[in-house]
Amino acid sequence: MFRRNKIESKNASKSESTSEAGPVTEDAIRAWMVDYLRNKLSVDPSHVDTTRSFEDYGLDSRAGIQMCGKLEKFVELRLSPALLYEHSSIDAVAAHLGRRLSEESSH
Repeated sequence: MFRRNKIESKNASKSESTSEAGPVTEDAIRAWMVDYLRNKLSVDPSHVDTTRSFEDYGLDSRAGIQMCGKLEKFVELRLSPALLYEHSSIDAVAAHLGRRLSEESSH
């Protein structure tokens, strides 16, 4: 596991930094991913269905790896480049990472 230093955290963009109010939650991950797809696809957030597969949104392997890289910075955990294929929807990824973060914080 890796952690960003405080300088990187302060300089990170709003969408890539964790909340000052506390740990990253499953809901925060879900919201980040909806926002990412909204920006990537130029769609209204209300049109992003968190149960649909990433493939349905037209994310190819390159776009999936890019998304994982940015998500990795947001959650401050190393993520597999295959994450979006192992957990094929926003809800599935958010639930998986929520459990992982919960396990990390309990150790």
